[in-house]
Amino acid sequence: MLETAGLGGGWGPTTIVEDVSLSVSVGETLTLIGRNGVGKTTLLELITNRARRMSGRVVIGGRDVSALSTHERARAGVGYVPQAREVFKSLTVQEHLTIAERPGRWTKEAAYAIFPSLAERRSTRAGLLSGGEQQMLAIARALVGNPKVLLMDEPSEGLAPVVVDQLTATIRAIVAERVMAVLFVEQRIDIALELADRYAIMDRGRIVEMGKAERLRLQQKSLPQMMGLEH
Repeated sequence: MLETAGLGGGWGPTTIVEDVSLSVSVGETLTLIGRNGVGKTTLLELITNRARRMSGRVVIGGRDVSALSTHERARAGVGYVPQAREVFKSLTVQEHLTIAERPGRWTKEAAYAIFPSLAERRSTRAGLLSGGEQQMLAIARALVGNPKVLLMDEPSEGLAPVVVDQLTATIRAIVAERVMAVLFVEQRIDIALELADRYAIMDRGRIVEMGKAERLRLQQKSLPQMMGLEH
């Protein structure tokens, strides 16, 4: 459902990501892990066309979308939960979901069912929500667009432990439906390996290791070396 081939790019004239080729099938979840600053977020931004592509291509559902704009890629089936959440502070929860909603399994009511706290605050402006509620809104907004590919950038970042636990349980339920290809970045390795089927380790803008998450769960002692933290 998602494929990148020789993808490279970055910001302005600066190349951050180089020659990344990966694929994620329908119903599969791939986690992207690595040290801070190795290009994980930039890779997601290249897939969404928010960063500048310099080489390679992006394919969604067999369609080459490399030449498409950000909103055209969204229409082609790319859903994105950015690291900074990027909710509109003046819009209510309901307005966010109404604007983003497209026909499919994920309706506003389905989103409210998995995020009950959002249902209780549907008339509240996003700027008045807690950080955890804004993250839930960002995920719900992506879901109601009924994407073919769901990208999430560090969904647990900056949240209280109890909120992280709630959010992890919800994401687990979402990926368990096996109806989308999911690619996500997560600094919490335990969460990443619990939710994912496969992993890809990035270092210095390149994929340096890929495999099944189950295997890496059994080899966590070697993670620092694999991630370039030890030599």
